[in-house]
Amino acid sequence: VIDNDRKTIVYNEAMAKLEGLEKEQVINRDLLEVFPSLNEKTSTLIRVLSTKKPIIDKVQTYINFKGKKIFSLNSTIPIFYKGKIVGALEITKDITYLKELSERLMDLQHEFMDNNDSKLEKGKRINRYTFKDIIGKDEKMANAIKIAKKACNSHSSVLIYGETGTGKELFAQSIHYGSNRKNKPFIAQNCASIPESLLEGILFGTEKGGFTGAVEREGIFEQANGGTLLLDEINSMPYELQAKLLRVLQEGYIRRVGGIKDIPVDVRIIATINEDPLASINNGTLRKDLYYRLNVININIPPLRERKKDIELLANYFINKYNYLLDRDILGLDAEVMEIFYNYSWPGNVRELENTIEAAMNYISYNKGYLHKEDIIASSNAFSKIFNVR
Repeated sequence: VIDNDRKTIVYNEAMAKLEGLEKEQVINRDLLEVFPSLNEKTSTLIRVLSTKKPIIDKVQTYINFKGKKIFSLNSTIPIFYKGKIVGALEITKDITYLKELSERLMDLQHEFMDNNDSKLEKGKRINRYTFKDIIGKDEKMANAIKIAKKACNSHSSVLIYGETGTGKELFAQSIHYGSNRKNKPFIAQNCASIPESLLEGILFGTEKGGFTGAVEREGIFEQANGGTLLLDEINSMPYELQAKLLRVLQEGYIRRVGGIKDIPVDVRIIATINEDPLASINNGTLRKDLYYRLNVININIPPLRERKKDIELLANYFINKYNYLLDRDILGLDAEVMEIFYNYSWPGNVRELENTIEAAMNYISYNKGYLHKEDIIASSNAFSKIFNVR
C-alpha cells in the first residue's frame, strides 16, 4: 500500500521475499526510489493514484532488488477517504515461473514445427491418435465416432463435450489426422489456469516493444497455420479473451499483442468443454456468441457410467497394454472385480479405469493369472472402501 505521496506504508513478508528486500528498506520511502526500473507510466500503483481507477489482473515486469526479472499479476485499487484519494493498494501474484514456462513452451512448439519427420523418427515423437485408438462398441460411443469421422471431411469448427477423462483429445487428434490437414501441425492448448495476458500472448504471439519485456514471437495460431488448433477447456478461457478469439474465427486473421499488423491464418478450431455448454453460458464462463461459432459440429462423448458394455473391453485393452509395458502375462479380471467395475460410477471415466489397471499391475507380485480384488484393494483407496463395504 502506498499513500498519496507515493511512499509505502504497508509491505508484507510475501512481497519482501518476492522482491529480495527487507521491510525496513521499503517502508516510508518513495516507490520509484526503491524500484528505479519502474516509472510513472509503468508503475500500476502510481497510475492508479493518478487515474483513481482500479487496474485488475495486469501483468507487470520489473527488476527486483537482486537484479532478477520479475513477472507479476497485479490487481491495484485506489483508496478513498471522505471522497478524496489517499493511497493505492496492490495485491501481487508472482507468475515469473509461469511466464518463463509459457515462453519455453512456445519456443519448444516452434522448434517442433521446424523439425521434419525424419528427425522426429530419430528423436521425440508425440503420440498421434487415430480412430483405431478409440475403444468402444457402445451405441452412444459409436454415434460419437460416426459424427467425428464425418467431421474429417469438413473445415468447420468442432465442439467436443465430455467429462474429464472421457478421451476428448483422442477424438480431436483422430479428426485432425483423418482430415486433409493431417500433414499440417496439430497443436493443443489448455485454456485453464493461465492468466489472460499470458494466454493472449501464447495464442496470438507478441511483438517486440509491445509491452515491457516483450519479444517478437509467433503465437500458436501462426504455428498451427494450415492445421488444427485444439483449445482444451474453452470455458476456462478468460471471458474478454473469448471475444478476441471470436473475432479471429470470424475474420481469419490475428494481431500479435503489441502489434499493428493483421496476419492472416488458416486454422481449424476444435474446442473441448468438460461441462454442459448451456450451463457454462448460464453461469457466465462461456460466451453465447462464441458457443454458436464453435458448435458447428457437436460431438458428445458419453461418460463411462453410460457405456458399461465397454468396461470389460477397455479393461482388457489396458491389461494387454501394461502386460507389454510391465512384462507381465495377466489374463483378465476376476469375476468379482468385474462385477464391482460394472457397478462403480467411474467419476474419472476411462482415465480412472486405466489408472486403476496400471496401479494394480504394478502392485501384484505374480506375472500370470487374473487380477483379484486383493490387487485392486491394495493399489486403490477408492476401491478398498468399496470392497470393504461389500
